[in-house]
Amino acid sequence: MSSFVTEVLAHSGRLEKEDLGTRIGRLTRRVEEIKGEVCSMINKKYNEFLPSMQSAQDLVTQVDELCGDIDLLKSRVESEVQQDLHVSIAEFTQLRQQLERDTVVLSMLKQLQEFSTAIEEYNCALSEKKYVAAAQHLKKAQNCLKLLKSRKGFELQIFKSLSVELTIQKQNMLYHLGEEWQKLASWRLATSKEVSSLESALQTELHLCTEPSQKEDETPSPPITSVLLAFALVGELHTKLKSFSQLLLKYIIRPLVSYPSLHALIDTRPDTVVFRFESVATDLEHSSPPEVFTKIRLVLEVLQKHLLDLPLGDDLEDEKVSKIVLAEIVGDMIWEDMSECLIKDCLVYSIPTNSSKLEQYEEVIQSTEEFENALKGMRFLKGDTTDLLKYARNINSHFANKKCQDVIVAARNLMTSEIHNTVKISPESKIALPELPAPDEGNKLKMQKASKSLHNEMMNLDTENKLGEHSFSLPTCRISESVEKLMELAYQTLLEATTSSDQCAIQLFYSVRNIFHLFHDVVPTYHKENLQKLPQLAAIHHNNCMYIAHHLLTLGHQFKLHLAPVLCDGTTTFVDLVPGFRRLGTECFLAQMRAQKGELLERLSSARNFSNMDDEENYSAASRAVRQVLHQLKRLGVVWQDVLPVNIYCKAMGTLLNTAIAEIIGRITALEDISTQDGDRLYSLCRTIVEEGPQVFTPLPEEKENKKFQEEVPVYVPKWMSFKELMLLLQASLQEIGDRWADGKGPLATAFSSGEVKALIRALFQNTERRAAALAKIK
Repeated sequence: MSSFVTEVLAHSGRLEKEDLGTRIGRLTRRVEEIKGEVCSMINKKYNEFLPSMQSAQDLVTQVDELCGDIDLLKSRVESEVQQDLHVSIAEFTQLRQQLERDTVVLSMLKQLQEFSTAIEEYNCALSEKKYVAAAQHLKKAQNCLKLLKSRKGFELQIFKSLSVELTIQKQNMLYHLGEEWQKLASWRLATSKEVSSLESALQTELHLCTEPSQKEDETPSPPITSVLLAFALVGELHTKLKSFSQLLLKYIIRPLVSYPSLHALIDTRPDTVVFRFESVATDLEHSSPPEVFTKIRLVLEVLQKHLLDLPLGDDLEDEKVSKIVLAEIVGDMIWEDMSECLIKDCLVYSIPTNSSKLEQYEEVIQSTEEFENALKGMRFLKGDTTDLLKYARNINSHFANKKCQDVIVAARNLMTSEIHNTVKISPESKIALPELPAPDEGNKLKMQKASKSLHNEMMNLDTENKLGEHSFSLPTCRISESVEKLMELAYQTLLEATTSSDQCAIQLFYSVRNIFHLFHDVVPTYHKENLQKLPQLAAIHHNNCMYIAHHLLTLGHQFKLHLAPVLCDGTTTFVDLVPGFRRLGTECFLAQMRAQKGELLERLSSARNFSNMDDEENYSAASRAVRQVLHQLKRLGVVWQDVLPVNIYCKAMGTLLNTAIAEIIGRITALEDISTQDGDRLYSLCRTIVEEGPQVFTPLPEEKENKKFQEEVPVYVPKWMSFKELMLLLQASLQEIGDRWADGKGPLATAFSSGEVKALIRALFQNTERRAAALAKIK
């Protein structure tokens, strides 16, 4: 039965059609009437003109006038018809637009009625806990509102109210679904923040309801499939599963990976499945990958059976919802984080530390493949090989990276350890290493030829030209215990490289080079303050650098024929690092020598230029300065004793003693007047130095063995003989001075220039003829 509006609109259409036909008929009749009037007028005119027998010219004029009247009449008729036609068309268009607008309004009223019906049915289904039906009705209402909003030109205030109402109803439904979900998947977590993570894990439980509860006084709870399907229909399934997946990853999967003692317990009841943990004592710090994979598979298999493999809605019209696979959704959400956790907290620690154990790693690779295949069977994974399996298969690269990282970390720890813990090395000292594997046939032939050639050359040498057994050995000294371990680490790493793959061998070789680059950068910076302040540490550091440089000379050569072929093209060398290490040790020790020289000169600066020794205060200051210099040298002799090589020790002590003696010589020879008392006291000071100076040469702990070095003081102190000549000069007569000069050929002439001798004569003796004669002989 049509509505009143429909009838009105239909009636309006008929009126419109009938009115147009009537007008056209009326106009047609009007045209016929005009035609009749014209004909009557012509006949009348003709009847009037015929009797009068007017001329032809008058007739023509009248006919023309008549034609003009006819045209004017015709134009008027056409104008009236055109005007009526436009009016009719305008009225027709207006009526058609009205019809369309009324049709749209009618459609909107129908959609509003459907929206209202859907909301009513939704409320009814929600109250009965029929969540799937409620979600369908809610979605239908949502589609109705979407169509209403799509109408252009009809932006009504009611639409906003309907949107608010729809949002409220959706949130209401989500609240109820959330309440049901909490009953179906209930987490029980540790509440105390002070307990350890392992203890927290042991308190964690997940209760998964598999059968709805049946109570007489309550509405039966919906099955878990209904709740999940309702979430899917309202578009909130991914949000809810994401929250569940994060809890699963954080409180179940990660603890199983991180704690070897943790095991999952699955308690299956008639209507519930409970996940909890138990702790089994173990000495392992990290679980093996196969064990971890087994634990995780157990959890995921139970979840897949009771939650993630449930049919959602195969009979639904919504294809997107009917094709949802819960396991795939959860897998996509947790796989990336779970694989990263498995790599960082499990697979990393399973990487062998020795190349001989690489073959055993095949078991890990196989278990990783089986784990991924199992997840694909449960539809947690889709596609080809993942990052987890790629990581496991790339074991050679990971082994090399881990080995290199461990080597660098161990090396840096050694470099930052205390320098003063030393060990004594001698020419007989060697680093204990297993024998290197035999080279291949080609390299073996080269070694035999080289050995034979070297033997022939040695046979041709005369006995007197042969070098000593320890000609190229490092002299006896003390080095840091950490540096000895550092070199052992370098040798062990290169030895490891000889049995590794080519790529691994290359990485290990360059890691050893990086050790020495790191030493060059770290040690001088980390120990900078101590190296500047403590002479003994500076000496030890000098020895350390020389020790490393000594081994670098032959380190590459020892392993050249045993490493990867790509390294045997001349790159297997460390010789290029030798100058840098020698320079590093030398510069550090020379800086300490400069500091000690500065202290010696500073102490001598308090001697008041050794002038006016007859003044007790001046003599006391000079005597104190000399004593301080000797004390400093003796202290250095003690701290460097048995540390520096004997030759370096003697050169260093000789250089410092020579610095002090040269300064004293310069100060005394610069004096313009030396009285007899001054000369006696200066002689006394010089004698103290001559007597105690050799005692600073104590390179060895055994006192008896130091005598030969104390007797060789002139070898290490260039100014020693000059100093002794000065001491004699202070007590000599003019005759004795002339005799020791011996016309420029005596020992005095060797020690001093003629100008210096003349200056001393003028300072020591008064101006007499004898002095003038003596000065005349000094040429």
